[in-house]
Amino acid sequence: MAANSSSTAAALALIADDMRGMDAVIEQRLKSEVPLVSQVSHYIVAAGGKRLRPALLLLMCGVLGYRDDQRYNLAAVVEFIHTATLLHDDVVDESTLRRGRPTANEVFGNPASVLVGDFLYSRAFQMMVDAGDIRIMQTLAEATNVIAEGEVLQLMNMHDATLSEEGYLRVIRSKTAKLFEASARLAALLARSSATVQQSCADYGQALGTAFQVIDDVLDYDGDVSEMGKNLGDDLREGKATLPLIIAMQRGTELERAVIRQAIETGGTDQMAQIIRIVQQTGALRATRDAAAVEAQRALNALHTLPKNLYSDALTQLASQLLARRA
Repeated sequence: MAANSSSTAAALALIADDMRGMDAVIEQRLKSEVPLVSQVSHYIVAAGGKRLRPALLLLMCGVLGYRDDQRYNLAAVVEFIHTATLLHDDVVDESTLRRGRPTANEVFGNPASVLVGDFLYSRAFQMMVDAGDIRIMQTLAEATNVIAEGEVLQLMNMHDATLSEEGYLRVIRSKTAKLFEASARLAALLARSSATVQQSCADYGQALGTAFQVIDDVLDYDGDVSEMGKNLGDDLREGKATLPLIIAMQRGTELERAVIRQAIETGGTDQMAQIIRIVQQTGALRATRDAAAVEAQRALNALHTLPKNLYSDALTQLASQLLARRA
């Protein structure tokens, strides 16, 4: 998942040294006496991506003036948790492509991917203890539990063409936005900020994470596969009723609803061109982008109570330029 390139690049440039500090921790903590563990872990971590969740933690630390090295450790924890969810997700979804290259399960097999995901989760919990703060452990423990619930919810909703907008948002706020929320809250906990600031940070993270996922779901019907690093129609192939499809079914004719319903229920993509036309002609893509805009504005509102500096400016840009995102 990527943001508008200029805003993301500017934000990442601001924390380039911090990201290198995190990378050093990741390199050290990926070591294992079991060769396959290191091999699979390095494969998926090296796949890159913008690393937005740890970047959010480090940017928020900058906003709040926290400069101790513990931020590198917790940024690595967040990245390990996210990486573990990717390993498990790709197995569940039977995905073959991520970030433009074969998934770990495609290269190493499902058993190795699941078990190495378990290793990354357990290593993350070892590392979070180093912070010595029960509130940090509580935040991460709750986040991983909510993420797991979100993954099960999504599994239950597969091939369900009756999923509502409310049900869809519940899944993405659990499965995707929760780790964004936790990442931003961790920065406030490290900085020993007030409860009000902690909540503002968490609100920003949740809103930004929700907006990113909503736009990601738009791109499954309006993206460039060469830039996205995944196949167009993957969500539909997996039977996911995402917001563009939900809105298209609300607005379409009975025949159009039937086409989309059958595709969701069967995971069929043979009508993909027609479904893309329906999604576009009903205004569902525009409406989905509008839903993302609401979340982006909620993120901007949350920044109002935080200090104004270069780091908060970067977070403002991440949210305000989100809707320019194409891939």
